[in-house]
Amino acid sequence: MIYFDSAATSFLKPPAVKQAVSEAFDTLGSPGRGGHPLSLAAGRSVFHCRTQLAELFGLDDPARVCFAYNATDALSTAIFGLFAPGDHVITTALEHNSVLRPLFLLQDQGLELTILPADEQGRICYDDFASALRENTRAVVCTHASNVTGNGLDLARIGAFCQQNGLLFVVDASQSAGVLPINMKEQNISVLCFTGHKGLFGPQGTGGLCVAEGVEIRPLKVGGSGIHSFDRHHPADYPERLEAGTMNATGIAGLSAGLDFIAQTGLDAIREREEALARRFYLGIRDLPGVIVYGDMDAPLRTAVVAMNLAGEDAGAVADALTEDYGICTRAGAHCAPLMHYALGTVEQGIVRFSFSYFNTEDEIDTAIGAIRALIGA
Repeated sequence: MIYFDSAATSFLKPPAVKQAVSEAFDTLGSPGRGGHPLSLAAGRSVFHCRTQLAELFGLDDPARVCFAYNATDALSTAIFGLFAPGDHVITTALEHNSVLRPLFLLQDQGLELTILPADEQGRICYDDFASALRENTRAVVCTHASNVTGNGLDLARIGAFCQQNGLLFVVDASQSAGVLPINMKEQNISVLCFTGHKGLFGPQGTGGLCVAEGVEIRPLKVGGSGIHSFDRHHPADYPERLEAGTMNATGIAGLSAGLDFIAQTGLDAIREREEALARRFYLGIRDLPGVIVYGDMDAPLRTAVVAMNLAGEDAGAVADALTEDYGICTRAGAHCAPLMHYALGTVEQGIVRFSFSYFNTEDEIDTAIGAIRALIGA
């Protein structure tokens, strides 16, 4: 199989990730749940991963890296823990349902919500942020890069707007963590939500949120913490504040190995290779008859995604043909991002998304180009 679905999960991972998970099963106990060697080893492993993430994202205090199951879990924790009825939040049409659905639920309870529109190429107008500002605006919540088109947003520009207006800035880095540079201090990010199983090369079931100094989030879940067991209330200090229950220590060990790979290889090298692969594919299909490509492929900030359709063909049928006839794995449909499909005009047809990894090859790209040519009879 040829795997072009890394925007969903990076199925292709550094070999050290699998090795780290396997070794963790043999060497780690439950972090923070005892003073014996296996528990202490787990605690050290988890703390090491916190320090790696803090360094990657420009966060001074590793204790403010709080682990979650994935970005959806992290975003729900941040959104439900920061906002209340009467608050006004600005977001965009680029968002995944992991942002939209918590905001819609709060909107049903009295939150005021403004969604900045996207144009036919999936781009927003940055001037719209100022136009959306109200007296009760509390925050901007937005993605760093669209999971449908790969279009990126300028976090420094949005972060400066938030800083100038005293707003919180909550970022969904699901598509960008491990690929695009992120610095919470320089970009004025209040809360960065990430998942481990995409660009960070970690296992599924890992992710978290990085919380800037001075930002206080109400916990979404409370319960076991391993400390202060006689207190009626959950611990208030980070990271335990947002980490109820036993965490996925084996998965976090694998995530740590993925972060090691990124540090050793270099963020720029990973991004440049993925961009080159995506560009090779785009240039190979863009002029073929009946091929439609979505998004701004010349944007200066992008992830390695090419979203396309064959004119008049259902996206699901095209993806099935790619899998069954050519062994190529893609993602077709709505990609949990309904507002983007309204903007692109693909609600009925859906989109076939190719998303590339550092571990893909030029030969695989050329095979995919040949498969598209064969499907249209070119």
